[in-house]
Amino acid sequence: MRRFLSVGPLLLLVVLLAGHAHAQYDFSAIDSIVNQGIADHKIPGAVVIVGHDDKVVFRRAYGLRSLVPDREKMSADTIFDMASLTKVLVTAPAVMQLYQEGKIDVDAPVAKYLPEFAANGKGGITIRNLLTHYSGLPPDLPLQSPWHGKQAAYKLAFAIVPLRPPGVRFQYSDINFIVLGALVEKISGMSLDQYALRYIIQPMGLKSTRFLPPKAWVPRIAPTQWEHGASASGIRGSETFPGDIMLRGMVHDPTSRRMGGVAGHAGLFMDADDLSVYARNLLDRLEGEPSKFPLARRVLEKMVAPEQPATGVVLRGFGWDIDSPFSTNRGTLFPVGGFGHTGFTGTSIWVDPASDSYLIILTNAVHPNGPTGITRLRGRIANATAVALGVHADDGVLAAHITGYNESLSGVRRWAARNASVQTGIDVLESDHFAELAALAQKHGGHLRLGLLTNQTGMDSKGNRTIDILDHDAAAAVPGLKLTTLFSPEHGIIGSYDRPGIANSTDAATELPIISLYGLTAAQQRPPLAVLRNLDAVVIDLQDAGVRYYTYETVLRYFLEAAAKTGTDIVVLDRPDPVNGAFVQGPVSDAGAESYVDSMPIPVRHGMTLGELARYDNQQLHLNAPLTVVAMKGWQRGDWFDSTSLTWVNPSPNLRNLEEATLYPALGLIETTNISVGRGTDTPFELFGAPWINGAALTAYLNHRDLSGVRFYPVNFTPRKPYPYGSQPCSGVRILVTARNVLDAPELGVEIAAALHRFYSNQFELQKMNVLLANRQVLAEITAGEDPEYIAEQWRPLLNSFMEKRQPALLYPDR
Repeated sequence: MRRFLSVGPLLLLVVLLAGHAHAQYDFSAIDSIVNQGIADHKIPGAVVIVGHDDKVVFRRAYGLRSLVPDREKMSADTIFDMASLTKVLVTAPAVMQLYQEGKIDVDAPVAKYLPEFAANGKGGITIRNLLTHYSGLPPDLPLQSPWHGKQAAYKLAFAIVPLRPPGVRFQYSDINFIVLGALVEKISGMSLDQYALRYIIQPMGLKSTRFLPPKAWVPRIAPTQWEHGASASGIRGSETFPGDIMLRGMVHDPTSRRMGGVAGHAGLFMDADDLSVYARNLLDRLEGEPSKFPLARRVLEKMVAPEQPATGVVLRGFGWDIDSPFSTNRGTLFPVGGFGHTGFTGTSIWVDPASDSYLIILTNAVHPNGPTGITRLRGRIANATAVALGVHADDGVLAAHITGYNESLSGVRRWAARNASVQTGIDVLESDHFAELAALAQKHGGHLRLGLLTNQTGMDSKGNRTIDILDHDAAAAVPGLKLTTLFSPEHGIIGSYDRPGIANSTDAATELPIISLYGLTAAQQRPPLAVLRNLDAVVIDLQDAGVRYYTYETVLRYFLEAAAKTGTDIVVLDRPDPVNGAFVQGPVSDAGAESYVDSMPIPVRHGMTLGELARYDNQQLHLNAPLTVVAMKGWQRGDWFDSTSLTWVNPSPNLRNLEEATLYPALGLIETTNISVGRGTDTPFELFGAPWINGAALTAYLNHRDLSGVRFYPVNFTPRKPYPYGSQPCSGVRILVTARNVLDAPELGVEIAAALHRFYSNQFELQKMNVLLANRQVLAEITAGEDPEYIAEQWRPLLNSFMEKRQPALLYPDR
C-alpha cells in the first residue's frame, strides 16, 4: 500500500544546525525558494552549500530528512544517496586515473580491455563514447527478468544491443558507466568500492563518503523511497530485505541494488561537507593551487572540457555535464562553461570555475513515494546563488570558446543563422581609399607594379570586377600604381573551364595579359619567378571553398613561396570561408604528401579564410614572405555564407550553391575513385553512384547508420560526357542535409567510402581515395573494416594539435 503524508508547518522552518551564511552575501532568496519547495511538497528538506573564493560562504539545512516512519529534522551532516553523482565523483575520475597512468586510451575501443563487450556490434564503441554518453547504448539494463549480482549485470551489459552507431547522438545511459565500472575493476584488479576508497576518498580526506555505508551511519542517512513486495528484494552484503521497506542506507537505484550496491553509475553515499571538500579540491587543482584532488591538472582540464564528438550539440566532458537538457541545475545566470551533474534522488552540484564558485544541493526528493520533479527548483536556487555572489555574465566569451559561437546558441540551442552585412577585402580596400596599396607604393619608392591573381569571384559588393577596380580606381587614387599582369587559377579567369591545360590569354576589357596557372606541367602551376621579379606586389582575390584539396589554397602557397624568394609583396583581399570557420573537421593530411590538391598538412575542413590560411602558411612554413591581409569587416567564425548578405558566385563550375559546398568535404574525398559524385549532372556533390551500385540497398544501410545532420534517398542519374560514367545510367544515393551544424562532412565521406568498400569491395577502387584523403592510416583503417566513428576518433589528437597551431593565424572573432 502507498503511504502519503501531509506536510505540516514544521517543514517550513529553516533548521540552522551548524549552518551559516557569510555576512558579505545575501542568500535570503535561497531560504525562500527552498522553503517554498518544502511547502509545495517537492522535497521534505535539503542541505545547500555555496563555495566561493576558497571559502564556504553559505551552509544551511532545511526541513526534514525523514517523514516516515519517523519525522527527523534535516541536519547539515546528513548523508545522502548520491545516485548518478557516483558517475562523476568516482567512476569518471577512476577512469581518468587509469588514463593518466597510461593503462588505457580513451579513444581505444572498450573491447580492447573487455573483449566480451564487442558482442552484438559494439566493437567500435570507445571509452570516450561511454564517458560522454555518445555510445548509442540503451538507457538501462532490463529489469524484467529476476537477475541478481554484479557479474550477471556485466553479462547483460556486454551482451546489450546498441540502439544506434556510436558517436551519432547523445543518449544518457547508465549502462555506459556500469561498463566503465567493470573496466576499472578489470584494469585495477580491485572492486570499484575498494578502488574508490583507496585512490579517491581517502586521498582527499573524505570522512562520510562510501559505497555500502556501515550500519552506524544509518541514523544520519536520508531515506529515499518505499519499495513494495518483490520489488523491495535487494542485497546489501550478505543481507536480504524482503517485503515493504523504506530504503535507508541501501541504494535507491534498482540496478545498482541488484548489483549489490556497488556500480559505476550509482551507489555512492556522501554528505554535503565531503562534497564541498571534493569541489574545493577540484577547483584548486584547476587553478594550479595546492590540492589533494587525485588527478593532474592537465588531465582534470581535459575531463571538464567538451569531449563529445565534433558534431555533438550536447556538450559533455568526461562524465561531467556542460550544456545539455540535463544541465538545468546551472540556472540561467551562471555562464556556459562550468560543469555539473544531477542525481535521480535529488542531489546535484554545479561548478563555475570562472567565478571560483560551486553550488551543492542535496535533498531526498524521492522520499517517501517517488520523484516529484525538482528541475525548476534547482534552477531557481542556482540563479539566486549567482545573484548573491554577484556573478556577471561574460558576454558569451567562455561559451564562444567551447561552442564556437555564443551563449545564446550554446548546446542544444546553438547555431541559429545571423543576418550580417559583411564587407569583403576588396570592399574594405575601396572604403579606405586603397590605403594598404598606397603604403606599399611608398615602400617601393613611389611606384607599385601590380599583379592580380583572381577569377570570376573577384568582385566587390556592387558587382564590379576587382580587375577593373585596381586598373582604374586604385590607379587613380595611388600615384605610381599600375596593374600590369593578371594570373588565373584552376578553371581560368572566368571560372568556366573544367579541365587542365588552360593557355595564357588576354583580358578583353583591359587588354592585360593573363598568365594561366593551370597548365599541363607542375611548372605551369606556379607563378614564374621572372615575372614576379618585375612586380612590386601581387594582390590575391579568390573565393575559397574552405576545404584542403581545393586548389586555390595551393596556388596561394605557391605565390607565398615565390614571394619569399623575390621579395614581392603579397596582398590577400579576404573573403568568407563559405562553410564557416567555427568547425574544424576531418583527418590531417600526412606530412610529406603535399601535392597540388594537398598544399600542406591540415584537416579536410580547416575553418580558415584564405587570408588566415596565408598567415598560417607563412608562419608554419617559415617563409617570411612580405604579406598583407586586408581583412573583412562584419564576419564571424560561425557565419555560413548565407549569413553574410553577399551574392553567391560559383567559385568553380561544380560548386553551384551552398548545399554543394557543404557536402564537398564529404563527396570530394571519393571523387578520385571510380565513383561519380554528380559531375555532369545538375546536382554535383549532392549525389553519388555508379552503374554497379544498388542505390536502394546502400541508402537503407546509410540511413540505418543514423548519421547526424543528413538523410539519404535512392536516385538514378546519367552523367553527361566527358565526366565519369558519361552517358551511362547510374544508381546511387542523394544526400539531404537536415542539420548542417551537426554534420561532420569529412567523416560522412569516410562513412560513404567504408560502406562502398563493405558492399562493393570488388568494384570500388578504394586505394585511389588517398589522392584527396592524403592519410594512409585512415585509408588502412577503412580497408580493414574499422567503424568510421572509431576512425574519426583516431584522427582527433592531430586535429586538436592543428587547432592550437592555427590560433596565431586567426583574424576573426568567434562571435
